[in-house]
Amino acid sequence: MTENSAEYSLEPSGGSLARVWRVGALCRAVADALEARFNPVTVQGEVTGFSRAASGHCYFSVKDEQGQIRCAMFRRAASLLDFSPRDGELVELRGRLGVYEQRGDLQLIVESMRRAGQGALFEQFLRLKAKLEAQGLFDLVRKRALPLMPRGIGVVTSLGAAALHDVVTALRRRVPHIPVFVSPALVQGNQSGADLVRALTRLYRLAGQGQQAGNVQPQVDVILLVRGGGSMEDLWAFNDEQLANCIVQSPVPVVCGVGHETDFTIADFCSDLRAPTPTAAAELVCQPREVWLGALDLLQGKLSDAAARHLDSQAQRLDFASSRLGRPSVGMARAQARLGQQAQRARYAMQTQLRQCRSDWQDLQTRLPAAVGASLQGEQRRLDQLALRLRLLDPSLVLQRGYAWLHDCDGQTISSVRQTHPGQMLQASLADGQVDLTVSHPD
Repeated sequence: MTENSAEYSLEPSGGSLARVWRVGALCRAVADALEARFNPVTVQGEVTGFSRAASGHCYFSVKDEQGQIRCAMFRRAASLLDFSPRDGELVELRGRLGVYEQRGDLQLIVESMRRAGQGALFEQFLRLKAKLEAQGLFDLVRKRALPLMPRGIGVVTSLGAAALHDVVTALRRRVPHIPVFVSPALVQGNQSGADLVRALTRLYRLAGQGQQAGNVQPQVDVILLVRGGGSMEDLWAFNDEQLANCIVQSPVPVVCGVGHETDFTIADFCSDLRAPTPTAAAELVCQPREVWLGALDLLQGKLSDAAARHLDSQAQRLDFASSRLGRPSVGMARAQARLGQQAQRARYAMQTQLRQCRSDWQDLQTRLPAAVGASLQGEQRRLDQLALRLRLLDPSLVLQRGYAWLHDCDGQTISSVRQTHPGQMLQASLADGQVDLTVSHPD
């Protein structure tokens, strides 16, 4: 009998043979039955006992009110996870049921895992993100720089949240002199989105009052919108479209510190600045008081040095002025000498200019008649040449050489025999008169 074969024995009651399974064979048979009946399978439950081995494999269980299943997720599938599973987190698993033969345990070999409900929520998140981005709510050009020294800091979060304690502790440690205005709101649940809008609106009114001229009310120069970490469902209030529009209408910069560093919400994209955590948001809006005190000490030293140098310079000028004031005759003599030099230079320059003008005038008087005569002679020559060319074009000169101008009674020139006919009366103009002609036999 082989290792994998079954054994048979007689039953006490009837003597018939009954199948006796080896343990390993029975586990494999059960695994084959599960494979044929259920796989692949999708399971939803709560993570418990999650651990990651040094090899990269993950081991945990999923449970609900009625049962629990052991799970194994090997390194290849675990490397594709986009989040870190935690105990108590509701997840959706896809994999294959099997039997771990060494212990005879039912287990689910997980091939993929995601937070329960995340798929629909994430798609809704992407649609809203694309819509608001197309409307320009995420544009960098509308994002403002944080004030260097805010006169007041507004905080929107839940009064019972650990994020409020972290923010207040950080602000009290770094800038205890700056007032903090807390506008409480729900940060989770169906009504939390509208409540966050109301909380922000309260701070907007305070910021607007502080900006009015002559108003002595404390001014809020920056607002922190904060909440601790959680699942996508926990942070869903910060993916509200009404909240996004409210954030971009803020009269002062808004810093969003929601969740952990890996968490992103619509509020993060709409705000002027995103902080990875609530504590980081508090640290971004204010420099520690020690930094400013150190800067004041440095400025005080520079101001003292500048004042001392200025006083020394003025004292030196005073000493020099006192020395000059003691002997005014010396200064007057120098001034008179400079005045005489300037007057002499002015007289010399004037005489030189007058001599140059006289020389130029005499030169012009000499050159003008000759230039006028030369110009007249040139024009006369041009006139004679034109007259000669005009005379050469006179038709009477041609007639004097024996030619005649033949034309009809209407004065039309006859230049061809084809223009005549027998009996036609013509006139011939000669150098000294005209002759009437009659055409007899034209060829």
